[in-house]
Amino acid sequence: MSRKRSEKVKDKSEKGNIGVEEDPPKTSTDDYQCSGNLEIDVTELCALLGMKEILAVTAKHPASPNPATDKDNIGKQPVQSSQSQIETTPLYPRPCLQVELENEDPRSVKSIRVFGWKVDLVIAQVLNKIFPCLGSLQSLQFWQAGLTDPIVMSLKNTMSLCSNLRTVVLEGNPLPEQSYHLLFSEDSVLTHLSLRNNRIGDEGARLIGSALSTTKSANKTLISLNLAFNSIGDAGAAHIAQGLRLNRALLCLSLSNNKIGDTGAAHLAEILGQFALTHEEVVERRKLLMERNLSVSAERSPVERPPSPPSNTSLNVSKGASKAASKKRETSKKDEKLSSDLSGPLPKKDDPKRTKKSDPKVPRGKGGKSAGKEKGPSLSEQEMVELVEIVSPLLEPSVQHRDGQIILLGNTALTSLNLAGNRITEQSLPLFLSSLQMQTEGGGLLRLCLQRNCFLPDCESYVKIQELMTPRDPLNKNAAGQMEEEEQDA
Repeated sequence: MSRKRSEKVKDKSEKGNIGVEEDPPKTSTDDYQCSGNLEIDVTELCALLGMKEILAVTAKHPASPNPATDKDNIGKQPVQSSQSQIETTPLYPRPCLQVELENEDPRSVKSIRVFGWKVDLVIAQVLNKIFPCLGSLQSLQFWQAGLTDPIVMSLKNTMSLCSNLRTVVLEGNPLPEQSYHLLFSEDSVLTHLSLRNNRIGDEGARLIGSALSTTKSANKTLISLNLAFNSIGDAGAAHIAQGLRLNRALLCLSLSNNKIGDTGAAHLAEILGQFALTHEEVVERRKLLMERNLSVSAERSPVERPPSPPSNTSLNVSKGASKAASKKRETSKKDEKLSSDLSGPLPKKDDPKRTKKSDPKVPRGKGGKSAGKEKGPSLSEQEMVELVEIVSPLLEPSVQHRDGQIILLGNTALTSLNLAGNRITEQSLPLFLSSLQMQTEGGGLLRLCLQRNCFLPDCESYVKIQELMTPRDPLNKNAAGQMEEEEQDA
């Protein structure tokens, strides 16, 4: 009997301890807390979602030895040609995340690449859960991943939570609604975006142009945009040129291998040189000028409220208080005379005015006004810095008034424009030449690629453009410098 009782007690204790010692199992992805270790998190999330095939993770370490140069492998591996290496490279028939690490820490994921396999809604749910927990993530690449517009929308919302993400590559992913512009909206922090080979047409180019800038807003972070190998025509080029009118952040733009002709090229050439503001831009400029003048006048001459006249009650109170004070002074003088007659002169009371002058100045703490002034710039200085950063091109001091129009000097922030492989003829080349000649002072294009278009390379306008751009191109300068060094060494 004692043995049976002891066994029952043990069973009860074991059952009671199970719920106390072990944590409750995770039943959904919302309950799971990512650790930052990509391989562990992917495995756990795929299991929670009931995926039959777990995502594979292949990590590339920065200090990983090259098999061709490793001393232990020399002589053991046969030397293969580049073509045979390409043929034998695994194409990852099953989903696999190619990861690049900053160091040996598995949580230091710097880049993630999805190459040639479809990202469905379930896998997108896994990625959206993991990405914000990767503090070192800087680059995302999706090549032929079968993305859809809803997935791109969800990725866009997740990218805003990645503090260090700056580069996104979305290539070979045609979207029916062409919602690529959502990736670099006004609040985006991306600096480099590649959208090659996505079948972007004129409608997609219109959305992209609006994301670059309008009269009301402009993207201020994106510095490189690659739209090569798409289906952008003249209308699409005009929309992108419209977005470049008031955008001063983009430095490099590639529109190579599209369907741009002379009409679209003329719009692009126009924004590089001087152009007249439209009616909508003029109205917006007047609004901005009024706002700036009001803010400046408010800072320089703040409106002071006139002192309010004293009321009758306050006057009566002050009169009564003054009479009481005079009576007290008279009684105190009488007391002093009586005391002096009886026991000699009394020591004088401390004069509050004298004590204030004699007291040493106490330094004010952090909460005082003087300490606040010593610390950093004042609010007005900070506001001025913000105004300089957010200033609109419509308020540029170089604006000119000519023939009843307001003339802007053009987009001189863009430094590289690639229009190679389009349908541009010799007809639009003089427009580029005149715009480039206006940019000789104060910045402008450093590179203009017009190769493989519909004109002869020895035509007059193209030769002049080459002569004008060759001294500006930093790549040509570097090549010339290397040739000079080689000649000196020889």
